[in-house]
Amino acid sequence: MKGCKPIAALTAYDYPMARMLDECGVPLLLVGDSLGMVVLGLPDTTGVKMADMEHHTRAAARAQPNALLAADLPKGSYGNVETAVANARRLVDAGAEAVKAEGGLSIRPQIEAIVAEGIPFLGHIGMLPQNVHVEGGYRVKGKTDDELEGIIRDAEALVEAGAFSVVLELVAPAVAARITREIPIPTIGIGSGTDCDGQILVTTDLWATSPDYIPRHVQPNMQVPIEMRQAVGDWMKSFKTIETQELKRD
Repeated sequence: MKGCKPIAALTAYDYPMARMLDECGVPLLLVGDSLGMVVLGLPDTTGVKMADMEHHTRAAARAQPNALLAADLPKGSYGNVETAVANARRLVDAGAEAVKAEGGLSIRPQIEAIVAEGIPFLGHIGMLPQNVHVEGGYRVKGKTDDELEGIIRDAEALVEAGAFSVVLELVAPAVAARITREIPIPTIGIGSGTDCDGQILVTTDLWATSPDYIPRHVQPNMQVPIEMRQAVGDWMKSFKTIETQELKRD
């Protein structure tokens, strides 16, 4: 799809979500470790376990989407080659068609080993949410020369290791545009400007139903939660009305 049409990607965490997004024609669905924050109520993604990812991957895979279904390897699950391959296989056994991990040059041996096992790999560079505590928060990457060079090296390492695409998270737009021009695989941006080959969002951010926080780079559809609350309110009113009518008859 690179250079042919924009690539849309959204997160999916369960069967009905994956099924609905697939019916909308979204070509890439990701069972993201963002589920820790928007489903499990964790403060960030660092507490998500392999068991969580397997559980939600199985649920999303039951939708049998036409979309490519990828799943995140959570923090601590790909520290060495053997562990990375074993856990990638666990996600594939749960129904994932590809796996994603955060990092470039630093995890190149793991990526090469995963690809050698016949498992498609989706990269993720720039801001790495699994390192949020080390980095002291979420911030745009690529503003300094050192960061720019590091991100470019990471992108090149992903290409050489066999990744089929790469997520660029919170990368300075000019840097994201340069990487998109220079590498042969698609770039999927999130908070990285409009020049990437595609865009990915946490679906509940798009729907404005994420609890507590929605990133600044998202333009949420605020009508969705309004209609959801309205539906609940209308339902509650409906049986309260029935109850009142029954009391009057009595």
